[in-house]
Amino acid sequence: MGFGIGDLFWIFLLLSSLQPIWQKRQIEYRRLRALQEFQQERKSRVILLIHRQESISLLGIPLSRYITIEDSEQILRAIRLTPPDVPIDLILHTPGGLVLATEQIARALIRHPSKVTVFVPHYAMSGGTMLALAADEIVMDANAVLGPVDPQLGNFPAASIIKVVEDKPISDVDDQTLIMADLARKAIQQVQRFVRTLLKDNIPKQKVLPENIEPIIEALTTGRVTHDYPITVEEATEMGLPITVGLPRSIYELMDLYPQPQGGRPTVQYIPMPYDDRRPILPTPKGRPLEEPNQRT
Repeated sequence: MGFGIGDLFWIFLLLSSLQPIWQKRQIEYRRLRALQEFQQERKSRVILLIHRQESISLLGIPLSRYITIEDSEQILRAIRLTPPDVPIDLILHTPGGLVLATEQIARALIRHPSKVTVFVPHYAMSGGTMLALAADEIVMDANAVLGPVDPQLGNFPAASIIKVVEDKPISDVDDQTLIMADLARKAIQQVQRFVRTLLKDNIPKQKVLPENIEPIIEALTTGRVTHDYPITVEEATEMGLPITVGLPRSIYELMDLYPQPQGGRPTVQYIPMPYDDRRPILPTPKGRPLEEPNQRT
């Protein structure tokens, strides 16, 4: 009994529909295996908090990801399941998120009896930086960045709202702005109090010196720079934060398993091999490398 063209079409359609499911399970298996290997190597509990910009498949509208209550619930559960004598390694790649969720995670980290290490391969901004401050050690790529933790009220920095009220005569300021300024002052005080708690907790275990605490709080919470200002490894070290430069290769391999979803052509492309200007390697139509030793650019 043979197959007709119609039968082959339906078989092809079935296989095409199953392929994404198979690929998803394959990458989930690779992620779990990589996590397990890293945990065994470090003898720790490894927790990943990775936020990529997702896209809605139908409309292609970009949807930003950030730290949410759901994230805090999952991370708190992982911390509770970690024995007191087991270190925690938190791999961060996030633009920040909700203050409530961030503070819940940070408090759970500082309460964990064993060492807490945060790894930052690319960036941990805003709430991500606050989580890094809860760690005993911050391990960063040489080009990774942290960010200020000054509070934002709606679309406006709290510090800027206060500055408007201070610079203008009170008679020229409307009631809503005055209310916002009052909330802004409270928000800054709350963040400063919490950051001070995080930094003081780490003094017995790491090298955040008492004389560095207030300058760090001043630099991170008062809005003297924009909220997206990148704090480099050098600047963070100069502040007095416990920074170690240099990530294990397995961290980068883990990040490769959490790619940015592609809606079209890639925005960045390169040949994933050691660069050799004398022997450029070009892709063939089938995607296999082709060496052309005589061609030079």
